[in-house]
Amino acid sequence: MAQGISRRQFIAASALATTALSDASSSQAMTRGPTAVLTEETFAQGAWCHWLDDRAPDVATGVTWGMPWPRSKHSPRTSFSLRDREGKPVPLQTWPLAYWPDGSLKWTAHAVAPDVTLASTAFQVEPGQKGPAPAATLKIKQDAGAIEIDTGVITCRVLRHSAVCIESIRRGDKELLAGGRLVALRQNAPLEEADSTVKVETFESLVESAEIEHQGPLRAVIKITGVHARPKGRRWLPFTLRLYFYAGGDDVRVVHTFVFDGEESRDFIRGLGLRFDVPLSEALHNRHVRFVGENDGVFGEAVRGLTGLRRDPGIEARQAQIAGREVKSIGPRVAEGLELIPAFGDWTLLQPTADSFQIRKRTAAGYAWLDSSRGGRASGLGYLGGPSGGVAFGIRNFWESHPAQLDIRKARTERAEVTMWLWAPDAPPMDLRFYHDGLGQDTHEKQLQGLNITYEDYEPGFGTPVGVARTSEMRLWLLEATPARERLVQLAAAVRAPAAMVAVPQTLHRAGVFGGTFALPDRSNAKQARLEEQLDFLFDFYEKQRDQHSWCGFWNYGDVMHTYDADRHTWRYDVGGYAWDNSELSTDIWLWLYFLRTGRADVYRFAEAMTRHTGEVDVHHLGKFAPLGSRHNVMHWGCSAKQLRISTALNRRYYYFLTADERVGDLLREQLEAARTLRAVVPERKLPEAQDRVVESADGDYARLGFGTDWGSIAGAWLTEWERTGSREMRDRLVASMRSIGSQPRGFFTGGGRMNLRTGAFDISNDRALNVSHLSAAFGLPEVCAELIELLKIPEFERAWVEYCMLYNAPPEQQKAVLGESLGELNLGQGHSRLTAYAARIKRDPALAKRAWEEFYAGRAGFAPDQRFETRRIAGPAVMNAVDEAAWVSTNTAAQWGLAAIECLAFTVDLG
Repeated sequence: MAQGISRRQFIAASALATTALSDASSSQAMTRGPTAVLTEETFAQGAWCHWLDDRAPDVATGVTWGMPWPRSKHSPRTSFSLRDREGKPVPLQTWPLAYWPDGSLKWTAHAVAPDVTLASTAFQVEPGQKGPAPAATLKIKQDAGAIEIDTGVITCRVLRHSAVCIESIRRGDKELLAGGRLVALRQNAPLEEADSTVKVETFESLVESAEIEHQGPLRAVIKITGVHARPKGRRWLPFTLRLYFYAGGDDVRVVHTFVFDGEESRDFIRGLGLRFDVPLSEALHNRHVRFVGENDGVFGEAVRGLTGLRRDPGIEARQAQIAGREVKSIGPRVAEGLELIPAFGDWTLLQPTADSFQIRKRTAAGYAWLDSSRGGRASGLGYLGGPSGGVAFGIRNFWESHPAQLDIRKARTERAEVTMWLWAPDAPPMDLRFYHDGLGQDTHEKQLQGLNITYEDYEPGFGTPVGVARTSEMRLWLLEATPARERLVQLAAAVRAPAAMVAVPQTLHRAGVFGGTFALPDRSNAKQARLEEQLDFLFDFYEKQRDQHSWCGFWNYGDVMHTYDADRHTWRYDVGGYAWDNSELSTDIWLWLYFLRTGRADVYRFAEAMTRHTGEVDVHHLGKFAPLGSRHNVMHWGCSAKQLRISTALNRRYYYFLTADERVGDLLREQLEAARTLRAVVPERKLPEAQDRVVESADGDYARLGFGTDWGSIAGAWLTEWERTGSREMRDRLVASMRSIGSQPRGFFTGGGRMNLRTGAFDISNDRALNVSHLSAAFGLPEVCAELIELLKIPEFERAWVEYCMLYNAPPEQQKAVLGESLGELNLGQGHSRLTAYAARIKRDPALAKRAWEEFYAGRAGFAPDQRFETRRIAGPAVMNAVDEAAWVSTNTAAQWGLAAIECLAFTVDLG
């Protein structure tokens, strides 16, 4: 694979990025000095990263990101430094993320503290020298009972074994937060059955362990694990809480994961969140409450208001209270009667749906609520405190992951209580029951009939939510005074779209990572320019569909729908296997490859949300189906087909290497032994041939895997672990698998076999029958094979895979000449054109490259060659809300078309 990029490619890909960098800095140049110009030579030779949004963030927070490196370029002992675009050195923390087979660095992770120069939009990572010493470093102390982290601005004390996760956070000598704990409310019946027998129970966190997961001078991560419990009572809902700290920072990033392990028919979660206390000492009129609504809207009041009274406290008092400053003097007639002014101790911001929120307040429990404000989509940031300090707190994707809620309670007392509800208790309880009763599908024959009608693989007991998880992100700022309203808007923006550093597309491409499956956009001729426009159209279409069809909600956000219903002008949200996509046909991989080549911030955040969702909600993390995923369905966990192709590490590894995210690292490692579950759970349960399969003994060392969706997925997990750790065991499994697949009598056309779970080797089949499926290469197999062939020189495997790539779409006479018979009518011809393109690259064959493009444009089982990439507006009364419809789009086709376009461009770039 060519490691460099042509001048033509560079200019086409970087012109807009360079302009954006220059434009983003132009407003700062007058006050922050001249800005260096980033030239073609600069990007072409250096390893560059930049702020995702091509502008410096308004709120300084520490960030972590991954940088790729070409093979054999840097040893693990290499030091790295960081310079901004003006050449100023920036303190940097570095650690390895992945290695090439020769032991050289493939990916490194880097962290910078909040005091990194915000004037710059782009930075260069340079090897061979250490950067300057940071102005402040993290200090961590620990003992058997607690861990204490000092950023230089705040000090946080985490307890190792307690109902409290965060004992306290101090800024200087002032305690601003105390008693941080998780809380869950359980209701024993659904809303429609609510009566006098309904019981609501409160569970709080029980910390089982707290450890320093990552530690360095600039960044530290504390991992807390435990369960939700009642005193001497039930323990359930296991959780993982990660706290992120950066040197010099006044904030804490919180990543919260929980796994559902209840019984869906009687365990209805009424509320789920993070609660903490806020010590308050100021006078009630100096205690400030703030919520940020939509855009730059801010709700700001005091616990005891001084405005609008019959008697005037004075203009200075009124202005100070509204601004959040200390009220130093009050007119005597008001001062004498302060205790007569109602003080409001309880406040709530509730976002029950994607499009509406409400703010209410009351004086105390037992008294009426007053409606205070309302709006559409709240930012999810609140604040409680006074002139001497307070806490700003926010939930990311607040309205997108509704129902969400922010509560302030007891603000009239010396110890107020704040709860960030990830699931709002003022909304209906969480209902995880299956959506239908089976309609008499009590036999395999009936279930198969149902599959043929609604495309739903259904069997009682399989559509369970047991083991599904959800990861959410929150942030806390410990502030020395009540912020100005403009600053609160900036903090809210930092919650909604946290600052992110990413490697620029040129650096990612030049490093040769991910098997060369993407090239930089090139619009230098009409045909390629049209393809780029169509790729842009497809992403923009899905982003708009998410909003128009409200693909939102706590369990839904991040996923897209599978198939459209042109009669109702909506996606088939209620039709069996046509509803939620659940990664079907590699939607995740399409989006990540599209991001890698474009660097678009909106694509990154869309793909990030999908990675969070599909890795957590669509996968069983405990129980009998763990760690398999569920095929597409009305309920994310509803399909009875539990499969590796959904839980596959291949969908997660892009985000991991770009971000070094610890939770996604957990998910990748979770898949290492996933094939063992296939001893008891047959993936293709409804297929007639699957009924005759003998399931291996649960304690045996063998399982039956298909070479496509099954082995491709497990190979992706082994590959990632080998890259991350250098594990000899994982490498040996890959080698044994690859050699035994390559030695099969029909190679990949053998279809699958019995694999030794310890060694990774497949039994060599005695059957020479051809076994091929259009789905084998639709779930990441082409992408992982491209990497494996580059990393491990196994000639028989490369030969078998290239043969498969050449023959799948080949004319019947060519198939017969090689295989002795043709493969018959196969599906997804357009998507498989990228396999032909890959064979062309390996064989350096322009004729194969030409055939690949012919297959792509033929549009077999894809988008037709004359398809116009456009939408039409459908308005009322045909629909409730106007939508932009493209009934010709299905997610299967979009994902495979997108992958084929991206990879055909990458593999044939130098073949004419």
